[in-house]
Amino acid sequence: MTLIQGAQGIFTGLLGEAMRTRGSIRIKEGRIAAIGALEREHGEEIIDASGCVIYPGLVSTHHHLFQCVLKGVRAGIDVPLLQWLRAVPYSYWHRIDQDALRIAARIGLVELLLSGTTLAADHHYLFAQSYRYDPADVIFEVAAELGIRLLFCRGGATKARVFDSPDLVPTPVESLDHMIKSVEACAQRYHDPSPDSMRRVAIAPTTAPWSLDESELKVVAQSARRLNVRIHGHLSETMANVDFCLAAYGKRPVQWMADHDYLGHDVWLAHLVHVNEDEIRILAETGTGMIAPAERLAMLGGTVSLAVDGAASNESADMISEMNSAWHTHRAMKGTASVSIEEVVRWGTANGARVLGFDEAGVLAPGKLADIAIFDLSHPRYFGLHDPLIGPVAGAGAAHLRHLIVGGRIVVENGAIPGLDLPKLRHDAARVVARLAA
Repeated sequence: MTLIQGAQGIFTGLLGEAMRTRGSIRIKEGRIAAIGALEREHGEEIIDASGCVIYPGLVSTHHHLFQCVLKGVRAGIDVPLLQWLRAVPYSYWHRIDQDALRIAARIGLVELLLSGTTLAADHHYLFAQSYRYDPADVIFEVAAELGIRLLFCRGGATKARVFDSPDLVPTPVESLDHMIKSVEACAQRYHDPSPDSMRRVAIAPTTAPWSLDESELKVVAQSARRLNVRIHGHLSETMANVDFCLAAYGKRPVQWMADHDYLGHDVWLAHLVHVNEDEIRILAETGTGMIAPAERLAMLGGTVSLAVDGAASNESADMISEMNSAWHTHRAMKGTASVSIEEVVRWGTANGARVLGFDEAGVLAPGKLADIAIFDLSHPRYFGLHDPLIGPVAGAGAAHLRHLIVGGRIVVENGAIPGLDLPKLRHDAARVVARLAA
């Protein structure tokens, strides 16, 4: 048993006044046993949280871990999405071998852990016949080594995008039957639907309007529900996606997806930047999880989550930066009352866990999983705070973790991951980048 004592406050992830509480947290057998004014029991280990605030472990619902060795590629740093795709992932994907993927996954998951993340979803969409390894094996292995919960979103496409240069190696495509059989095989190896699962699998064709034929959407949705796995992908990331659907199918993307049973409580979609009011309403009514436009969906009772996305377009991939960005962006664009830090924290914890189907994670309450982030407020950026609980989000910058706990097990202690050789990881990253750039 473990007792966390002395914190300045606790964000629980719950709604309303229950979001804030104080006291100690008792952990038994990987779960929270009690929260409140608790005395130490015989033999109980003590975690000192004095000078700290406590959040539920953060949840990132969308990443591309392979991109963690493609940060800051100069040809793609200041260009729109389609040019960036051409210059970065579609120019480099075939150079990502097993070693590069392992290093990239380790970089990305370490960055998430050190920002307080205990559960992450990785959207991996490159599965070439030339590979002599399975990307799922590599990424799950790294996640297990580090102790983070992982949902692997097995992506792919049955048709490829065409670019204007013959020197680009075409991205992999596969038959629909092969894609579904591969997802089923991956799920048989790794998908654990138990409440305290450390690993799960989802099916995630990259961007449905461009990655699948129209006749294939219902087949994918039916297969996912037969396998009892969730559905993920990109949608409406740019107006080009919207214009394509209008031209090809006469409907905007969300309505088109709805017509093919591709929305629901078991679906979450990344981006959704260009959606209108009717589409937001459909997303809310169907219970589909989404990332933006956050406050409009939240007002309609929809489920909003947060995510870091791929580091090749984001360059930093930690959840504290993401939460601060979400808070500031809404304040700047839609007014100071558009979203509170409490709501942003719920998006990045309880809602993220719900979107990914981890109903026992994302909140701090008796009986729930002991996935807990203890943020140290001893850095000058937090000095002078009247409300210490908002410090990690409002203060931004690198998180200062006293402890990060996953299922009752400490995975970060005093800002370091036990057993991780950080200088070696830096050296390995530089080695891979040099090879990719050569």
